[in-house]
Amino acid sequence: MYKESNITFRGINKLAIPAIIAGVAEPLLSITDTAIVGNINMNPTEALAAVGIAGSFISALVWILAQTRSAISAIVAKYLGARKLNEIATLPAQIITINFLLSVFIYIVTLLFVKEIFQLYNAKGLVLNYAVSYYKIRALGFPLTLFVFSCFGLFRGLQNTFWPMVISIVGAVLNIVLDFALVYGIEGFLTPMHVEGAAWASVIAQLVMAILSLILILKKTPFSLRLSFPFNKEIKNLLAISFNLVIRALALNFALYLANSYATKYGESYIAAQTIAFQIWLFFAFFIDGYASVGNIVSGKLLGENNYKKMWQLSLKLSKYAVIIALLLAVICGVFYYKIGLLFSQDQMVLAAFYGVFWIVLFMQPINAIAFVYDGIFKGLAEAVTLRNLLIVATFLGFTPVLLVTDYFNLKLYGIWMAFTVWMLLRAGILVFKFRTKYLHKNR
Repeated sequence: MYKESNITFRGINKLAIPAIIAGVAEPLLSITDTAIVGNINMNPTEALAAVGIAGSFISALVWILAQTRSAISAIVAKYLGARKLNEIATLPAQIITINFLLSVFIYIVTLLFVKEIFQLYNAKGLVLNYAVSYYKIRALGFPLTLFVFSCFGLFRGLQNTFWPMVISIVGAVLNIVLDFALVYGIEGFLTPMHVEGAAWASVIAQLVMAILSLILILKKTPFSLRLSFPFNKEIKNLLAISFNLVIRALALNFALYLANSYATKYGESYIAAQTIAFQIWLFFAFFIDGYASVGNIVSGKLLGENNYKKMWQLSLKLSKYAVIIALLLAVICGVFYYKIGLLFSQDQMVLAAFYGVFWIVLFMQPINAIAFVYDGIFKGLAEAVTLRNLLIVATFLGFTPVLLVTDYFNLKLYGIWMAFTVWMLLRAGILVFKFRTKYLHKNR
């Protein structure tokens, strides 16, 4: 099971490429929903706005609850580096059970107040009705998604990104096929289900991914998922890391909530355009996150080995590769600037709003690359308090003031993406400074 950490170009990309494919599969599901729903014949703008609002809230909940993935990965990698995996044998089953119970509770509570929740996003009328219908179905996948994320955390801690890639590909392909079949229907066989069809497609794909994850964890890892007590000695540490990452995720999602809330206030065309821009932003983020995942995976193991020299080299190499990828993606999207918008909508008002801010999304990508890489490294080092404090500062002293000022001057989507740019600059700059301050001298 134990292998020396390999931070050569080949070694990094052996982990990064499967992680990129697995990561891209996730936003690809949302992009597919967005593109298909945005091109239906009945109320496409309202449906697109509704899926954007509901999808944003679902993503917020999932990422808040799924922070145990990074915590699991960090702890497993550290024990792998120290060659003491047997000491955390009971940990996976215990944390997966806690995650499952928590996700069921969150599902029930949000279901009771779902209409009021989306009214906070300024949704009303047909947009509100579609958002509620979509959420009631899509949220059934909460426990499944959290289970899959926990399994991915175990695999990553074991320095394995291959099986998460396989699971993600199966889920993405299945989701796309079901999206077309359920949203548009199959003549003479299946009635079109509109927005609800997109939701069911996601839930079925999540169920298949959960079954595959269970099988592969039992067959391909040394861990058993049989629940046993007493609690593992690391459960307290894992929950503490997870709690701080949850606070971080709350601050992060507060920024996303404000962005969608203000875009909805500006009108249906603006929230539809914001939905498209943000889905592409997420696609970029998860693509670059393949290298951030290597930081998460390998830095924890290097910490267990007390190998700070390799950790420093890892940070430099990952930053370089991630920036190159970000620039390539930005250039490709720049070349197909107008064609990309037409994939998602034919509404001229939506497209005009989208084209007005898409260049900002592309401009941000190198900044995002640095932020995501160091974010992954700090997760691998279990520096959850640093990440928590950073997001609080970036959100409440960066994003929010910029958004309020630009809203006052009626900059609309321009203001939202200016706020996102400041947000990412703070996240990247502070983490680089912190890493250099804490670890540069240990490299010598």
